[in-house]
Amino acid sequence: MNSKPIDFTALESALGHHFLKRALLEQALTHTSYARELESQNAALHHPASEFDNEQMEFLGDAVLSFVVSQELFRRFPEYQEGELSKLRAHVVSAKHLARPARLLGIGQFLRLGRGEERSGGRNKSALLVNALEAVIAAIYLDADLQAAQDLILTHILEPALAELHSMGGQMLPVLDFKSALQEALHRAGRSQPRYVLVKEEGPDHRKLFTMEVRLPASAEAEAYVCRGSGSTKKLAEQEAARQAWEYLESLKKDAAAEGCAPEAISPRQ
Repeated sequence: MNSKPIDFTALESALGHHFLKRALLEQALTHTSYARELESQNAALHHPASEFDNEQMEFLGDAVLSFVVSQELFRRFPEYQEGELSKLRAHVVSAKHLARPARLLGIGQFLRLGRGEERSGGRNKSALLVNALEAVIAAIYLDADLQAAQDLILTHILEPALAELHSMGGQMLPVLDFKSALQEALHRAGRSQPRYVLVKEEGPDHRKLFTMEVRLPASAEAEAYVCRGSGSTKKLAEQEAARQAWEYLESLKKDAAAEGCAPEAISPRQ
């Protein structure tokens, strides 16, 4: 049985997280078939060392995933009832949906499988990929913190799931792509399109936090409204800024005060 160390550099790059404790990632990618075969091999050589598989980490990762998705859906869709939120969360964390990001991240090629699972095509089995993805979420959480795990979940799981539902015209969701919704709202109002400007970038390379500003034109000559949003990527920060701006425009229709976005004159910036 080949127990040669695997180079996880490419996977870490895809995950956007460099592990300080590489053993956590190795365990997250270790299927029980590999662990049991290696234990048998060690016993035969009179080296009764135990090999940990990813089942416990899968348990923890599932809980972290459910919490992060629940918190984000609660924040984004305050008008939803409990049943609607549960339905949406169930879709996002379903095995059917999670298999796709697991494949896109290339997790299958890094799995440590026993001979039987290897021969039966275990690297392409959805169940194994989903379990490993949840274990990887736990590994990132244990290696860093909840924010690091949340960044992975939002970027590779939640955002693609919501975008897919929106593109399919699902009735269970309101606006999901707020940048597009904002552009459409401005177009209907006969106003120019918004501008997005990076106003702040902070944190180390592996834990960046971007703040983007969206500027809404009041007329052809001036920009009159500003909203800011932050996120672990520029795209996420733009979506957050656009969400606030879109909600501001919607509030104007109802003659309500804007929440989280106030009109202000924009002075020239250097």
